[in-house]
Amino acid sequence: MKLDKRNEERDSCVHFMLIRLGLAQINLTVGDLQGNVDKIIHDLQKAKEKEVDIVLFPELAITGYPPEDLLLKLRFVRDNQKALQKIVPETEGITAVVGFVDGKGPLYNAAAILHNGKMADIYHKTHLPNYGVFDEKRYFESGKRCPVYLYGDIRWGVNICEDIWIAQGPARSQCSVGGAQLILNINSSPYHAGKWAERQRMLCERALQNKTFIAYNNLVGGQDELVFDGHSLVIDPNGNVVARGEALKEEFLVVDLEIPVSKKTSVKTPVEFLELPVPKTIKRKKPLPPRHVDEPDRLEEIYRALVLGLKDYFRKNRFEKAALGLSGGIDSALTAVIAADALGKENVTGVMLPSRYTSQESRRDAEAIAKNLSIALLEISIEPPFETYLQELKPHFKNRGPNIAEENLQARIRGNLLMALSNKFGWLVLTTGNKSEMSVGYATLYGDMAGGFAILKDVPKMLVYELSRYRNSLASSPMIPESILTKPPTAELKANQTDQDTLPPYEILDPIIQAYVEEDKSCEEIAAKGFDAKIVQQVIEMIDRSEYKRRQAAPGIKITPKAYGKDRRMPITNAYKPTV
Repeated sequence: MKLDKRNEERDSCVHFMLIRLGLAQINLTVGDLQGNVDKIIHDLQKAKEKEVDIVLFPELAITGYPPEDLLLKLRFVRDNQKALQKIVPETEGITAVVGFVDGKGPLYNAAAILHNGKMADIYHKTHLPNYGVFDEKRYFESGKRCPVYLYGDIRWGVNICEDIWIAQGPARSQCSVGGAQLILNINSSPYHAGKWAERQRMLCERALQNKTFIAYNNLVGGQDELVFDGHSLVIDPNGNVVARGEALKEEFLVVDLEIPVSKKTSVKTPVEFLELPVPKTIKRKKPLPPRHVDEPDRLEEIYRALVLGLKDYFRKNRFEKAALGLSGGIDSALTAVIAADALGKENVTGVMLPSRYTSQESRRDAEAIAKNLSIALLEISIEPPFETYLQELKPHFKNRGPNIAEENLQARIRGNLLMALSNKFGWLVLTTGNKSEMSVGYATLYGDMAGGFAILKDVPKMLVYELSRYRNSLASSPMIPESILTKPPTAELKANQTDQDTLPPYEILDPIIQAYVEEDKSCEEIAAKGFDAKIVQQVIEMIDRSEYKRRQAAPGIKITPKAYGKDRRMPITNAYKPTV
């Protein structure tokens, strides 16, 4: 193989070359270098069995994504490079594109081009995202090269994730100057609801702009608060979807592309080329039949993302069993259903923690959920410890009427009991609060916020209802009783309490939160949408005032364009107070 810069001759189409691509849409674990290598080698063997010519693996496949400050550990970086070397000999008779970390001083988010048992080249990611959940400029330097690879009678280029989002990025040079007829783009692109459609529109535009095939391979699986949805795509030069990977599921996608081959003319180009001789073992293949995968439904994809995120959080962190406070309300009901779907009913325990304010309806609904899911249900009254607290505090609270202190005592007793069960039996406690509550601080520190994982942390209240009805629609009989779906939401921490005693109706609250948190709209812009200016001001003040609570909350699954945590980093101490 000879790497050089030379004058390449451009083409006019005369016939086609059949290329069989394999897109390994796999679930990898950050830091599990050997486990990730084993998965890659397994799919390399699968690729050979399916007579694949070129197989793609996700961005940073060796390390898992995102490795974050593991990248500051020099040994980790060296070990990832050693792990890559285990894969090289496994590519005899095939070409593979594998994501890893390159470099010793400056580090690069890199793609190894492994060809016929040898390291043929290394591509360095050019455009490093540094917004939302991404911190790539903290760790990596930008690449400078955009080579084109010559494979038989076709030319193809490699780039990584963000590179393809930039209209004038590497693909532009590789295609318009280097004549690439195929772009291979490897990704670890996190999920939020509907993002697959944004990606598809962008990829169709890039393919059409550059008159090239694009193969987009994406990671799948949960990693802390992130979920990666797979949904790999292959697009033709006319901007049409040729093949689509499953959403939120591992699979090995194989697709045949008939790529036009050209006659040579004499046009000089400055592009760097690398010859990759077609292995002699490659045979003429019988074309595969076309493949069709339906686009995902909105509620289906969100629900599956929540299930996958929870399942992988448990599996990858070696947790087995979960517990949650089962109140008879909508949030704990949906949390229980998702947990049972993700972990298995035998691994979920609901805990009913009634007080003097718990209604009989709530008791019945909690029991119904546990019965419908066939999960274990414990009941521990909080009344005795609550009474003890009240008596102990009575001399200190004298001359002061009941207020939020007594309400939060109940929530904290519940949190204390759930954590005691967690310690005794090794259960991970799932908190049940939703994004609407977390936004405005309608949650109790060390109470209902106590736990190890928050499934609904990024799910607004109105979406909680939608997802509950969606899940009911999949069952022969409703999992979540209609009474839970129709009764007014309440924390039941005092007599006749409802959420709307403190908060605007959720139909009003949720869009204000979306506008302020996810869209960064100002008070004036939100009020201009038709919302009462005083309510907007009230909600914004509650959101800003609750930052200290959210900083102490359990991690939860990102399903919106901007979740609390890595996405949105506001100062706790913040004197800026915007007004309408």
